[in-house]
Amino acid sequence: MKQKILIVEDESKLARLMSDYLEQADFETEWLDNGLEVVDWVRRHPVDFILLDLMLPGKDGIEICKEIRQFSQVPIIMVTARIEEVDRLLGLELGADDYVCKPYSPREVLARIKAVGRRCSGNHRVIRDPAIALYDEGYGVAVKGEKVNLTQVEFQLFKIMLAQPDKVFTREQLMTQVYDDHRIVSARTIDCHIKKIRKKLAVALPGAEVIQAVYGVGYKVESCRA
Repeated sequence: MKQKILIVEDESKLARLMSDYLEQADFETEWLDNGLEVVDWVRRHPVDFILLDLMLPGKDGIEICKEIRQFSQVPIIMVTARIEEVDRLLGLELGADDYVCKPYSPREVLARIKAVGRRCSGNHRVIRDPAIALYDEGYGVAVKGEKVNLTQVEFQLFKIMLAQPDKVFTREQLMTQVYDDHRIVSARTIDCHIKKIRKKLAVALPGAEVIQAVYGVGYKVESCRA
C-alpha cells in the first residue's frame, strides 16, 4: 500500500510540483491550501506524513502543528521561508519532526521524508523498565501504565538513551543517531527535544528526573524504579 502525504501549501504551483514529484516516487498525495481546513481534515483522514507550510491563510502552521499534536503523532515536516533559528526551534518545540527551508527542491523534500520514515521504522521491539515500557509500534510509551505521547523524534531520542541506562550521550552522538542523513542540526535542537520529553514524563512521574543533564557533556537516562 502506498504511503499518503498531506501537502499543506497555499502556493498552488509549488504544491502541484511537489505533488507530481512525490507521486512519481510512489506516494499518494492530498493537498490543502487553507490553514482553517487542516486540523479537521487530519482528524477524518489517516495520512503517513504531513508537509506543512508555516505561513498559511486562515491559520498558520505553528498553530496547526500544535493542535494536531493534541490527538496525533503523525510525522510533520515544517516548510518555512523564515531562516531564523527561533522559528525552527519553535516548530520543533511544538512537535514537528523536521523542517525544510524555502526555496527547496522536491528532491530535498523527498530525502527529508525518507529520513523521517527511516527513523519511524523499526523491528517493533519492546524496551522495558520497571516503570517504563517503550513500543516501536506507534511511538507507544507507557509510564506506570499511563500513556505518554511522544513525537517520532522524541521517541527515538528516548529509546536510544533508555536502551543504555546510565550511559552519557553527547549531543553530537544523539544528533548522529537520530538524524542519520548527516544534516546540520544545532545542539539547541537536541536540548529542545529533551526539554519536551522531560516535561511529558514529569506528568506521569512527578518528582522523578528520568533524563539527567551531565554538565558540559550531554544527557543520560537513569532507570526508574517502581
